[in-house]
Formats: sequence, C-alpha cells, structure tokens
Amino acid sequence: MQAYIDQFLDHLKYGRNMSEHTLRNYRIDLGQFYDYLAPLDNQGNRRPVNIRQIDNITIREFMASLYAQHKKKTSIARKLATLRSFFKFLCREQILDLNPAQLVSSPRLEKKLPKHLTIEAVIRFIETPETDTALGKRDRAILELLYATGMRVSELVKLNLNDIDFGHQSVRVKGKGRKERIVPFGKKARAALEVYLGARGELLAEAVEEERDPLALFLNYQGTRITTRSVGRLINKYAKICADVNPDVSPHSLRHSFATHLLNAGADLRAIQELLGHARLSTTQQYTHVSMERLIEVYDKAHPKA
Repeated sequence: MQAYIDQFLDHLKYGRNMSEHTLRNYRIDLGQFYDYLAPLDNQGNRRPVNIRQIDNITIREFMASLYAQHKKKTSIARKLATLRSFFKFLCREQILDLNPAQLVSSPRLEKKLPKHLTIEAVIRFIETPETDTALGKRDRAILELLYATGMRVSELVKLNLNDIDFGHQSVRVKGKGRKERIVPFGKKARAALEVYLGARGELLAEAVEEERDPLALFLNYQGTRITTRSVGRLINKYAKICADVNPDVSPHSLRHSFATHLLNAGADLRAIQELLGHARLSTTQQYTHVSMERLIEVYDKAHPKA
C-alpha cells in the first residue's frame, strides 16, 4: 500500500503543484489510515494490505476509531476528504474500479463565522509593537502588511524582497497550488515596510553565513527566514498586550478583518475573492454572513419599527 501512497503524493507534488504544507497533511492522513489497517509490529513490519479489499465499511470503522479518540469533526472530515482523493486517483489509474470513500458521509460540521476585529481594534493592535528595535520594526511591518493585503501567514513567510513593488505599492503573493496574485497595499503598510527594511540588515547580520537567506523579506532574530509559528507567537504576544483584542485572536483574524471591512465598505465580492486568492466564490461568501449580522444590528438600532 505504501507504494500507492507514494505514487499519489508524487502526483500531488509534480502533477498538481501542491505546497509542502498540503502534502504533509495528505501524508499524515494516509499514514494514519495505513497504521489503522496494518499497525507496525515489534520488529517494525506490517502485514500485507490488499488495496482492493478496502471498502466503505473499512473506512467507516476507521472514522469510528477517530471518534473514539475524540478527534475533532473537522479533522475527521479532512481525513475522509484525503481518502476520497486517494481512491479517486487509484480509480483514474485503473488500479481500482470504485471509490469506496465516496459511499461514506462526511461528519456534519458546525458552521462558524470567521472572527474579525473592529476597525478601531485593528488599528490599535497593529500599533502595539514598539518600533525602537529592529524586531519591533519588523513586527509592525508584518501586522501592517497582513491587514493591508489579507494574505495568509503561510504566504507572508514566503515573501522575498523582490516580491514587493514600491512603485505600484503592490506585493506578489504565492498562494495555494503555487498560484500567484498581485495584491495592492496602502501608505501605512508602505511606510512600515520602508522603516523595517532600513533595519533589516541588523537581523541579517545575526545569521550564520551558510544559513543566511538574503532574499527573504522577513527575518527572525537569528537572521534567517521567519516561520509561520514565529508569526503566530508574535500575534499572540501583541494580542495579550492590546486591551482591545481578544487574547485568543489568531493570525487568520487579520485576514478575516481585511475581508469583512472591505465588504462593509462596499467592495465587490469578486474583487475580494481575487485579493484573498480563493479558488471558489462560495469560500468568500462566508463574509456576507458577517456583514448581514452587522446590517441587522444597525437596523435594530436605527429603524423606528425594529
């Protein structure tokens, strides 16, 4: 079975241009399914698995084992989606005739509206970092750029110096599936970036020469490319400092705030879809629910017959 998994992962990597992050999730999900079917023995060996004998009952029992381990519904749904894609690939390669995962229903998920901050809270949050150090200047530039563009943190950490176009005040973002998009940013983000770039050399000087990444836009305190985990930590740090922000705010909250504020200001949904890099408009439409809640709130406060 491992050979089929490797073949599928190669297809995703070279045929579909999947990112390393997405590939890792597929690898983990399929590895867990393989472990369920044929656990390693004390010698590190597995019993043979006949891929053609896996049916919808097998997959349901796997999902039941995940429920028994108190896994989240979102995690279980993702693993089922992985199995559907895996078996679909095997059918396309004529290894299987039917996709057994298609006969298994996904767990019903609660629809959660994306959390966002008010405009006032976002402004105060972004202005939280002290800019008297190189790291403070970097943090301010990161927060400004995240809110100005709505990009994902995973996209931000991939940015190189040549992705920033100060002439057009835009950034080239490498999104999911290695798709690129151009996103504009405003004067505040530009000013913060210019201040940070003036101090970036201090961080780069901290890196061991062979570990330097002179192309990376954002560097950590060791002078190497910053990671998504580091960005998450700095956002948590400033969320605890800023009284206007819920301490459990996530890095995605700035992306949600970006989209919600644009929609509330009258921006076209299709334009927001392009800026966010969503493949489907239905993904962007989640923000219309947030705006509708605000609309109802305004109506209740303002209408004399509300």
